[in-house]
Amino acid sequence: MVNDQMVNNIIKTAGDMFFRLGIRSVSIDDICHELGMSKKTFYVYFASKDELVEQMLQANINYTASKMEDLLKSGDFKQLVAKFIKHQEAENNDVRRVPQLVYDLKKYYPQQFAQFQRNCFKTQKEYIRRYLEMGQQTGLVRANLNIELVAGLFAKIHSDAIRDLEVIEGHGYNMHQLRYTTMDVFVRGVLSEEGMKLYN
Repeated sequence: MVNDQMVNNIIKTAGDMFFRLGIRSVSIDDICHELGMSKKTFYVYFASKDELVEQMLQANINYTASKMEDLLKSGDFKQLVAKFIKHQEAENNDVRRVPQLVYDLKKYYPQQFAQFQRNCFKTQKEYIRRYLEMGQQTGLVRANLNIELVAGLFAKIHSDAIRDLEVIEGHGYNMHQLRYTTMDVFVRGVLSEEGMKLYN
């Protein structure tokens, strides 16, 4: 029987090392040394480093989804927007904020990276749709807004940004600036006149 706590511990430890050092430079030996475990024990839980990377990426998506779910729990759209902005400013655990990590994923783990992009897009689109529906119910989001299209467009911006992070940085910007600016433009574009009064 798989020990879920051990799996989570390996993913967290490896993830912390990947965030600091990049994926390519961290070996299974390094991870095992950090955890104080043998490689034999490691392979009880993960068949390969590829599998570990895949599960680390899924854990990253799950973490983000849990934060988004927490934001929705208030049921108050005004409070939701305020918390969403704060969340964007404070979030440091997103894989997409670490250029070396993104570079390693694209070069050495293209399949896992492509799947990660698809999952990010799907997750973000779903939560954005739910945010906007809540806003329409309160009259703070424009009633004539095509929610499905807008949610897809906004999620796509971030999906493409992951792939083209070097281009963004080459123009002197970072992921935090991109996310904050696109979020601001997005919010201003979807709010009703009453919603804009609150946002301003």
